[in-house]
Amino acid sequence: MKVLSFFSREFKITMGSLSDLLTTLLFFFLSIFVFIFAIGSDKEILNSIGIGIIWSLLLLSSTLSLKRYYNDDFENNSIVVIHMSGFSYEIISILKIISHFIFIQIPFLLSIPLACILINLSFDKIIFFLLSFMIGSLILSCLGSIASSMNLLNKTNFSLGSIIVMLFSIPTVIFSVGLINADNNFYSMLNILFGILLIFLAISPWISGLCIRIALENR
Repeated sequence: MKVLSFFSREFKITMGSLSDLLTTLLFFFLSIFVFIFAIGSDKEILNSIGIGIIWSLLLLSSTLSLKRYYNDDFENNSIVVIHMSGFSYEIISILKIISHFIFIQIPFLLSIPLACILINLSFDKIIFFLLSFMIGSLILSCLGSIASSMNLLNKTNFSLGSIIVMLFSIPTVIFSVGLINADNNFYSMLNILFGILLIFLAISPWISGLCIRIALENR
């Protein structure tokens, strides 16, 4: 029941800041249109580089939500109240990662087919794109948890978290794009991407929990 209450609270917070999510989605689609107009109407060019463009924009859009990951709960002491209700900081981190994936990443997942149509992507590659994003976006949520928790005491340079996410997400983007374009080595790419996910699922809660403790002790 406590877990359901946690997700209910996260859902209400997301709905309360729905305009931020819609703005991020608008940024995503407007950026795609800018790239399309900049490249031109050549379908072969769009088809060859469009996947990388969309993944890069998904990465940039994902970093826009980092500040709200832990910062609001940290500032109003909600994270301490949640901890006192019986959740360790590691469990809070896991639940935050899951809620970020559900309430932030899933809307992007639903928008991907339309984005792929805009760059003239074939149906089979759209399916591969959705599969790669299901795995890759959860990795981005794990990275976002680490970056945001490390940035809790940083009041001047909020871009530091975005830099951390972008640096460590490079392998994710490489193998996600490789998975979509893979012919004979599809399962190899899928296994590597899934392996990266397991690594970050294992380390993210511990790193985030430690950073939250340090931030609470030193604020």
